[in-house]
Amino acid sequence: MPSPRDLAPPRAVTRDRRPLAAALIANTASVWGSSLTLIGIPWFVLEATGSATRAGVVAFCAMVPVVVASLAGGPLIDRIGRRRISVGTDLLCGAAVGAVPLLHRAGLLEFWTLCALMAAHGLFHAPGETARSALLPELAERAGTTVTRAASLFDGVSRGARMLGAAVGGVLIAALGAETVLAWDAATFAVSAAVVAAGLRGLPAGEPVRRTTPRPSYRRELAEGYAYLVRTPLLLAISGLVLCTNALDQGGSAVLLPVHAERELGGPAALGLVSALWGVGAVVGALLYGAFGARFRRWPVFVACALLIGLPRYATAAFSSELAPLAVVMVCGGLAGGMINPILSTVTFERVPAELRTRVLGVSRAGSMLATPLGGLTAGLLVDGVGLTAAFLVVGGVYFVVTLTPLLFPVWRQMDGGRPAQDPVRGQLNGLPFVSRTDRKPAC
Repeated sequence: MPSPRDLAPPRAVTRDRRPLAAALIANTASVWGSSLTLIGIPWFVLEATGSATRAGVVAFCAMVPVVVASLAGGPLIDRIGRRRISVGTDLLCGAAVGAVPLLHRAGLLEFWTLCALMAAHGLFHAPGETARSALLPELAERAGTTVTRAASLFDGVSRGARMLGAAVGGVLIAALGAETVLAWDAATFAVSAAVVAAGLRGLPAGEPVRRTTPRPSYRRELAEGYAYLVRTPLLLAISGLVLCTNALDQGGSAVLLPVHAERELGGPAALGLVSALWGVGAVVGALLYGAFGARFRRWPVFVACALLIGLPRYATAAFSSELAPLAVVMVCGGLAGGMINPILSTVTFERVPAELRTRVLGVSRAGSMLATPLGGLTAGLLVDGVGLTAAFLVVGGVYFVVTLTPLLFPVWRQMDGGRPAQDPVRGQLNGLPFVSRTDRKPAC
């Protein structure tokens, strides 16, 4: 049954939707720019080298630092503050991406330099994204809405930005070249930083965590996040599934689909179109779930959507060189995919206490992305080794097996439990003894 949290808004507070709106605008700018990079970088490498393997190497270099930063960055975000981390990392990401076209035009860009710049982008992007995500429950409460609706809106706006970025990116590459796309991306990070700096100023949840007792070691703070994730079976299962699907999606988006577009669909405009169509479906799916999702059990919806997002698109691309069939499948898959993230976000926020949220989200993100760097690298090797069609079938087959797990293992049925993150009577977190060492101001 739906959680009571989903059926009623939070306790009565003075509503202020401006911080949530600012976070949505900033995330829109950041995601839009990242989608430009997602298309621009592999196409830039393919234009310059003609090697799918090299495109996979760049994707690998971009993703490894994301995992490293997520593994170790949670306590740092709490100490510096979510707002400051978001602003600072956006500025650093913009500098890294903007350096690519500048160095290329100056004749100074080497392949290893491109790999290093994309590694810097990944290193700084992860903490900023984690920081913004960790603010969502407080922003929802301040706006007077439920976490599920806020998460659906957050994901829907992100999907819309990704869709717009994919469509504009494909057109820009075709008309002006990949360098222009990367220059636009750098500008979007500056916009995101400015909006967060101004729109979230004074938000208590965005400031550094204050403690009335001596702060434990960084290692101990980090270990608390790991321990909570490991001892919560549902969160561990979610991280494991997303680990696999992220790796497969990275291979598909960074290598397989760009190569498919270059060889069979007619160029970057086709790549932008299919990516945009996925985004259209995802936006609609997220908004529909935000409006009506609380009426349905989460687990059945999640199982059905998970089975629709992987194998159909890869099998269609493997057996058809026409754009129309892939376009239809991408819309349907996006519709299903758009409902998944709000479900996972709501389940996670319900089960993680505020004191641990940043650390657990960081660890969960890292755990779900451990294999992602291998996704692009493996996909590039598959294309060069066994051919594009076989690579699509391998990735699609593995995707299908992975997305069967929520149907087969009972732990996934806990998605409908709606347990609170903290037991106010026993002072425990999901049955585990926990003593809060933080003295946080209320979010509203």
